[in-house]
Amino acid sequence: MTIGIALIVALPIIVVLAHLFMPTDGIWQHLGSTVLPRYLGNTLFLVVTVGLGTFVIGTGTAWLVVMCRFPGRRLFEWGLLLPLAVPTYVIAYAYTDFLQYAGPIQTWLRETFGWSAGDYFFPDIRSLWGAATLITLVLYPYVYMLARAAFLEQSVCVLDVGRTLGRGPWRLFTSVALPLARPAIVGGVSLALMETLNEFGAVQYFGVDTFTTGIYRTWFGMGEQVAAAQLAACLLAFVIALVLLERASRGKRRYFHTTGRYQQMPEFALHGGRAWAATLACLTPVLLGFLIPSGLLGYLSFQGGDALFGAAFLEFAGNSLLLAALASVVAVSLALLLSYGARLNPGRITRVATRVAAMGYAVPGSVVAVGILIPFVWLDHQINDFMKGQFGMVVGLLLSGSAFILIYAYLVRFLAVSFNAIEASLGKVTPSMDAASRTLGQTAGGTLRKVHTPIMRGSLIAAGILVFVDVMKELPATVILRPFNFDTLAIRAHSLAADERLAEASTSSLAIVAVGIIPVILLSVAMRRSRPGS
Repeated sequence: MTIGIALIVALPIIVVLAHLFMPTDGIWQHLGSTVLPRYLGNTLFLVVTVGLGTFVIGTGTAWLVVMCRFPGRRLFEWGLLLPLAVPTYVIAYAYTDFLQYAGPIQTWLRETFGWSAGDYFFPDIRSLWGAATLITLVLYPYVYMLARAAFLEQSVCVLDVGRTLGRGPWRLFTSVALPLARPAIVGGVSLALMETLNEFGAVQYFGVDTFTTGIYRTWFGMGEQVAAAQLAACLLAFVIALVLLERASRGKRRYFHTTGRYQQMPEFALHGGRAWAATLACLTPVLLGFLIPSGLLGYLSFQGGDALFGAAFLEFAGNSLLLAALASVVAVSLALLLSYGARLNPGRITRVATRVAAMGYAVPGSVVAVGILIPFVWLDHQINDFMKGQFGMVVGLLLSGSAFILIYAYLVRFLAVSFNAIEASLGKVTPSMDAASRTLGQTAGGTLRKVHTPIMRGSLIAAGILVFVDVMKELPATVILRPFNFDTLAIRAHSLAADERLAEASTSSLAIVAVGIIPVILLSVAMRRSRPGS
């Protein structure tokens, strides 16, 4: 079953990779001699910068809200998730309007100090550094979410042993908690890096050439599908190399909790300057990644806004919610089956199959969409030919013109989001629990349902949140595969912002945040309560 699921999910990737064996008529050589070095350099810079930034912000804030007491901690538990609900291209538009020459900041500087153009230096947000900063502010919640779930699942007994050996908060974090949470943290950073490799809206608007913009330009601008597929294959190879490098560095080490004693987590009370420093450390990413851009969008919406706001937005929001809810449930369920199947049958074939199934996240959404359209359009034509020949009727586009193909595309794109989170959590459950359950008469399915699922409930919720929010923001695959007259909030926001109609786009952008933020808050609270022993 594991291999069958993996093959179904990996079908679009296989279709895209099949283009590797087709001739390019010199296009690849042209790209290699002109723009490919720039693609490589910019992409590598973004990967390194965003990887380090999301690791530091996500892991540090997760440890603070789980293990420390300081002003505002309860608010930051869910507040640190808020930037995840903001599409990267939306925050890019908001900050560009805010920080440009005619924006309020530079206008205030000129009016206050009597400066004119050329009299002062102001950093250009539309640059490689600006793109890396904004992407980090949007993607750090991936690491925060999984790191927080890992810290909540850790046994108090292990932390108590560290405290009895004289470990203070910092040494306890670096020598005990951080190594135990390594699989979850690596999973979060991997998701952030793959999302960075797939980023299109912000880097295109900032004029930063990366592999993703090159794939879009080559496929849809030059019409060279083979060369674009080969660029996408380079992205896949890069992600595979990152995963293999991390697993090689991990070696044979395993990360299990060998006790069932789960008590109230020990908390370190911070006082004075340390308490306010912790508050500032948690407030800064929320302020820069959510509050300021949301405030800017709110102001623009109040000043102008979208003329279609009203009944049409209820339909847009309903479509977005339905797709996100269905995709998150299906993705988490299949990821759980894949992870558990790999645990029961840890063979080479199973490992390869699950890794291939989870690689769709490294492929741009439009490339995934094309990889889906090719086989499904062919299948629709075969069905229509059969129905016309046998019954004299044409049934239309049963698969490629329905919402089913959208759910399938989201599953291909975001299965890795749930798979990484669930695999990291399942890997920490000691095999002795499986053995004990089986000796008590439980089947493999019963063990998964009654033993593993309750233990992993926090990670399952985290995985569902990540998929839900990602589907709410997904744009390229939705634009290509959506049924006729089926719009979402993301499509509306991007279509207006791409035409520089930011005031109108702000309304639908805020609606994306409003629709996604309530489940994020509720599920964050539920994730804390789901800890064993709570």
